[in-house]
Amino acid sequence: MSILEKEMKYSDVSWEQLNQSFPEEFILLGVADHPHLEMFLFAIILLCYTMTLMGNTTIIVVSWLDPSLHTPMYFFLSNLSFLDLGFTTSLGPQMLVNFWRKRKTITYVACVVQLYISLALGSAECILLAVMAYDRYAAVCQPLHYTTIMSHSICLKMAVVSWVSGFCTSLLQTVMTLKLPFCGNNKVDHFFCEVPALLKLACVDTSVNEAVLFVSSVIFLLVPLSLIIVSYAYIGAAVLKIRSVEGRRKAFSTCTSHLIVVSLFYGTIIFSYLQPPSNYSRDIGKMVSLFYTFVTTMLNPLIYTLRNKEIKGSISH
Repeated sequence: MSILEKEMKYSDVSWEQLNQSFPEEFILLGVADHPHLEMFLFAIILLCYTMTLMGNTTIIVVSWLDPSLHTPMYFFLSNLSFLDLGFTTSLGPQMLVNFWRKRKTITYVACVVQLYISLALGSAECILLAVMAYDRYAAVCQPLHYTTIMSHSICLKMAVVSWVSGFCTSLLQTVMTLKLPFCGNNKVDHFFCEVPALLKLACVDTSVNEAVLFVSSVIFLLVPLSLIIVSYAYIGAAVLKIRSVEGRRKAFSTCTSHLIVVSLFYGTIIFSYLQPPSNYSRDIGKMVSLFYTFVTTMLNPLIYTLRNKEIKGSISH
């Protein structure tokens, strides 16, 4: 008898179960217990996904073609739009197809790819939103040194750090999650492959995974959010010193859109990831995931374009 077999003999997981640890496919339950909601959700998600594609593509194209928009603010906004496009596309098509299928499956490999890409882009967006807050701080609080502080090379480095950090943490989370033995449990109580939902399938203790997920969530959620709050505290103090009402209005208007996006994105993500999977409310968690995956990414370009005269003017021309 091998050492592994001896260890299995004294564990709660059988040798036969271990042989089934890595299923060929997962079944995504979604709203299997409420099938009457499927077509309603299909219509809502299709609408949100279509508007996300149109809105974010428009921002990327307009920011690229209009020389007057070749500034740090629009460079980061284009990155945000690209992240949102990739994030929703990594999840949306598979979900829309599954709404029409009786057996809502996803292959093991597709689940790995979906989990890795969506988590990487979502994590990168957390860092990017903090970078965008710093850009607004530099513009409002350090206007005379803005071009030096936010030079092209520095902006590029900040964007690269956002992307690389997102893909690195996603690699760690994906490997740790999918190395867990599932012992034949392949029914994911979710619309897509997400870490908290997959941890619930594991037939072994997941406390280490939960601890690493919590630490990663603090680093990618609470730390950037704290930096955003500090940035806007300085911005608010600087704006209040402006004597002109028009000057205060203009300064606030450049920050309002970003604040709305931050509130929507961080509020829903924190709810999903900064709690133990054992306390993960099944139905509420799924609905919140749909919100930050499709509704928030759809609203981002609308929020920026509706409140931004430069983008509206560029589109109209």
